[in-house]
Amino acid sequence: VQEVNNCIKWENDSDIRSSAGVLDIFGFESFAVNSFEQLCINFTNEALQQQFNKFIFKLEQEEYDRESIDWAFISFPDNQDCLDTIQARPKGILAMLDDECKLGQRGSDKNWAKRLNETYLPDKNQTVSANTRYSASKMQQAKGIFCVRHFAGQVAYTAETGFLEKNRDEIPLTAKSLFEEDSSDLIKEIYDVQLGASEEKTDSGKPAKAKTVSQQFKAQLSSLIEMIETTDPHYIRCLKPNDAAKPKLMTRKRLTEQLRYGGVLEAVRVARMGYPVRLDHAGFFKRYRMLLPSVAEDVLPWSMEDEDPQNLCVKFLDVLLEEGSKPVSYTNADGSISRANQIRMTQRQPEPMVFPKADVQLGVSKVFMRKGPHDKLEAHRVFHQNASSTLIQSWMRGMQQRRRYLIMEDAALTIERWYRGCMGRARWWRLREAQASLLLTNTFRMLINRRKYDRSRRGTILLQAQYRGRSVRKTNAAVKVQAYRRMYLCSTAYRKLKSATIAIQCCARRSAAKAVFNEIKREQKDMGKLKEHNEKLKQEMASLKAMLQAQAAHSAGKLESESAIKEKQEEINRLEARIAQLESELAKQKELVQKLESDLDAQKGANQQLVQDLQQQREMLARSPPTPSKDRKRANAIPVEPVANAVIVGHTITPEALAQHRAEVARLEEQLEEERRMRRDMS
Repeated sequence: VQEVNNCIKWENDSDIRSSAGVLDIFGFESFAVNSFEQLCINFTNEALQQQFNKFIFKLEQEEYDRESIDWAFISFPDNQDCLDTIQARPKGILAMLDDECKLGQRGSDKNWAKRLNETYLPDKNQTVSANTRYSASKMQQAKGIFCVRHFAGQVAYTAETGFLEKNRDEIPLTAKSLFEEDSSDLIKEIYDVQLGASEEKTDSGKPAKAKTVSQQFKAQLSSLIEMIETTDPHYIRCLKPNDAAKPKLMTRKRLTEQLRYGGVLEAVRVARMGYPVRLDHAGFFKRYRMLLPSVAEDVLPWSMEDEDPQNLCVKFLDVLLEEGSKPVSYTNADGSISRANQIRMTQRQPEPMVFPKADVQLGVSKVFMRKGPHDKLEAHRVFHQNASSTLIQSWMRGMQQRRRYLIMEDAALTIERWYRGCMGRARWWRLREAQASLLLTNTFRMLINRRKYDRSRRGTILLQAQYRGRSVRKTNAAVKVQAYRRMYLCSTAYRKLKSATIAIQCCARRSAAKAVFNEIKREQKDMGKLKEHNEKLKQEMASLKAMLQAQAAHSAGKLESESAIKEKQEEINRLEARIAQLESELAKQKELVQKLESDLDAQKGANQQLVQDLQQQREMLARSPPTPSKDRKRANAIPVEPVANAVIVGHTITPEALAQHRAEVARLEEQLEEERRMRRDMS
């Protein structure tokens, strides 16, 4: 630490004009078993708390002097008696601990605790010291436990936890000789620094005395307090909301302990000894003017325009104390009680606004109040605010009720109008039903009479229909007998005509067959010509082969010529097969066309003969006797259709089918001609 300080310090301390430092100390500690370390830490907190109280008192004193406030009667708390109990000589706890350490082997923690009890609790049954800072019950005295009442609370220290050993903090002789004889300069230097801090310096030539830990601690604490008093301190209190380190979680007991052990509650108590409540003049008047609602405007105005705030606050305080000393009366001059006063009478009455005038001091720019007057003024302010809020709520509820009443009234009138309309419509409906019943009776009677008429009319029509049907059936029976007779005559004539027609058709088919046979003979002759053509083609092909063989003999490559000849021969064979196939197909098609032409000619002759027969039959029918209109239609219709059906018998040849076969023959001829041309080209 010394080396670090030597490295970062300024060369010349006289050049330093200002500096800033941060002091981080342990908080107040109170465990189940407290020892020498807790006593030193709590002693440090007591000393720092005393310095903090002095600092607060100093700030308060400056504030009161700046505002010209009389503060001579204010007394601030002091914990010097607690510090004296711990450090004062010769009866302080740490001083007696040092004396016990000087006894060497004869000193012990138990003897030291016994001396403390004899010093602070001299009487037989005494458990609390005269200054109330030291205490120990009989049981605690037997266990070597004593209690010290600090600013944050009472702490019990156990003496038999090595107080003397920890206070001596002696280096063993073996370790001392090891450090002194070590060859390392760093170890020697550290040992010298530690030895210098633990030994007391003397001006004479006497050897230095060893310092105890408590003496070193008090010396360092005194230098720290002196340094703090020469600076302008700023205090930061850190509070830990909970021990689980969770957000939005605050442990009330844990926070209270931290506030108490950190000295915050003590600082608040110190501040309350003076004037903790401070308001500026304008804020004070505006906040508490409502406490005097019955005071007239000319006595104490409500507005601060064109008024001196300080004089107005003085006047307000005088009127407030004067009105507060009077008995409370809520009646007006004429004996009536306003609505607001009636509400105030029903509420819990606050304490009277009676307090010493010195508890409220008017400064240059602020109004200083102690806790008692401030609590009374706030209680009256809350009282009047509750009354005003209750009055406003009553007005609002009244307005809501009036509005609800008007709405209900309008709704009731609307319902009444609707009910009267319903009653009127019901009466009109009853009248309408009476009129409708008369109309319904008349209509029902009309329907009864009409049903009788319709029944009579339907019976008459049915009787007429039966009579007419019988007459028509008789007539139809006679007509049917005549029709059967005529049908018999016509069917006899039809059968005769049909047999004649069949005989004619047989003759026509026989003639057509003869023509087809003759055509086949002619085609056989044409086939002989085709064979001649084929022979000629074969000769041409033989000459072509001879020519190709001659060309191949003179060619340079015999294999190539043979392969070419072979390919040509294959192509010629394929073409010959194709030509033979086409010739056979062409012959078949020609034969079919000739047969179709002969059938068509025979069919034309048969149709001409049939037309002649039909003309003869029509002439015979025309010479037959006349018949009624219906019978004539039946007689004319009966024989025509059977004759037509009888004529069209057997296979019918159409011109379209014949044209199709001729087109197929032409196509085959063209294809045959194309094959022949290709064969000539190859040769």
